[in-house]
Amino acid sequence: MRRPLIPLVLSTIAAQSSIVVLVPIVVEVGRDLDASVSAVGQARAVLAVTAVVAALFIGPLIDRLGVRPLLTWGSVLALLGAGASAAAPSVVLFLLAHVVTGAGVACLLSAGFAGVGAWFPEGGMARPMGFVVGAQSVSWIIGNPIIGILTDAVSWRLAYAVPGAICLAALAAALVSPVERDEGRPPAGDRDGLRAVFRDRSARRWTLAELVAYSAWTAELTYIGAFYIQTYDVSETTVGFLLAVGSVAFAISTVSTAALTERFNRRGMIWRAALGMGVMLAVIMNVTPAVVFTLCLFFVMALMAGIRSTASSSMGLDQLPGQPGSMMAARTAGAQLGYMFGAVIGGAVLAVSGFGTLGFVLLAGMAASALLIAGVSDPAS
Repeated sequence: MRRPLIPLVLSTIAAQSSIVVLVPIVVEVGRDLDASVSAVGQARAVLAVTAVVAALFIGPLIDRLGVRPLLTWGSVLALLGAGASAAAPSVVLFLLAHVVTGAGVACLLSAGFAGVGAWFPEGGMARPMGFVVGAQSVSWIIGNPIIGILTDAVSWRLAYAVPGAICLAALAAALVSPVERDEGRPPAGDRDGLRAVFRDRSARRWTLAELVAYSAWTAELTYIGAFYIQTYDVSETTVGFLLAVGSVAFAISTVSTAALTERFNRRGMIWRAALGMGVMLAVIMNVTPAVVFTLCLFFVMALMAGIRSTASSSMGLDQLPGQPGSMMAARTAGAQLGYMFGAVIGGAVLAVSGFGTLGFVLLAGMAASALLIAGVSDPAS
């Protein structure tokens, strides 16, 4: 299992590091480029829009060409996007650089998750999926503290060396990754990408549930760094370490989810974890007696997030067997639309009301996701 898993793990780390690099540096970028936190945070929305558009084409490409080419193209594009972001002299060019990054992220995420369905047998996908999902937390556990230190010590521009280095590693792994055979792939006429997903009621409902969940989750992730800084007056370096603590919980729960799904109903686990995340988000944003208190709640929420994300991704692959590229392109589109809505809605709520109101908005979002996922069919059950 180890050899085919390495490029998939590195691809998700590269994609996630390209996204989360903004969290510890958003305040400093705003100061340097003379822009507000909300304006800089829209880079997440630009990245998301690009990734959604790219996902329309990526699903059929994966099902037709295989996982390896998309892993390679994604690594190159994300690397170029990191360099362009670091060199941006203005907020406009900074946002435009995320168009390139968004295309790379779409390839890396879609191919990285589709590789689990393409390279591992049915019934044996839960464990590798846990590692692929959990690998995203490496960007928070290791990457974010380094990004925070580089930002404090030198510049936010140097911080982009972190996603750049990971993209290089992902590119090297992609070039030596397995080449799929055509056996087991659907006929060319059946590789309809997102159209096949939206024709299936259960797959369509699952995609919508992912979109809603990622909208709430991303609004929290985009502005949690600013929340810590503005609420507790901590430094960017401290924020990096605080976020890393929650990511440890996420990693622990992702690799444990396979064992949990053998004992409990998978669909029930997903909607309960989503609802629990919403409750934690509301409390985190409204009850702030001390940093340690908030960090403990964030740790619990991250445990639930790991379970929800891993179990839901596996259930998504089961919706259209034989078309992992199409389903995981739908996951990418849903997640990235969630990133866009989360960044925009989160920024708007913060501008009008503040973090307290944002917490209750996020609770409503996660509750809606739980309701949607409860109606998705689960072949494994």
